[in-house]
Amino acid sequence: MALPAQMRLRGHRCFNLLHRSGRRHHGTLMILRVVNGDARLLRKELRDVPSRGCRCALVISSKVSKRAVRRNRLRRLLHAHLRERLEHRSDLANRWLLLSLRPEAAEAEPAQLLEECDSLLRSAGLET
Repeated sequence: MALPAQMRLRGHRCFNLLHRSGRRHHGTLMILRVVNGDARLLRKELRDVPSRGCRCALVISSKVSKRAVRRNRLRRLLHAHLRERLEHRSDLANRWLLLSLRPEAAEAEPAQLLEECDSLLRSAGLET
């Protein structure tokens, strides 16, 4: 199951803001970018939807895996993990996250990916 609409981040302006001015937290398998979001940059249909938690986006390029099935499996795994960790955190309502996987993530075990995701969230101050 994908992230709920109020948690999902879409649109090139949002991604440009995250790449341009997001704080980066590097791991061996992924990079987390965090920025305080601006609702004016959201797509029209998401502007009026109240966010209960932060908004998230995942980037898994074909450098990670040439097979879309593998990339989608990783995306579903990480979406579920982020939803479990961050969905009901009202203190993160205006935070936007971008999680980008590195090519080394293709060979990693799912538990290793989730562990690194948690450590990046802790280093960003998003998880206790």
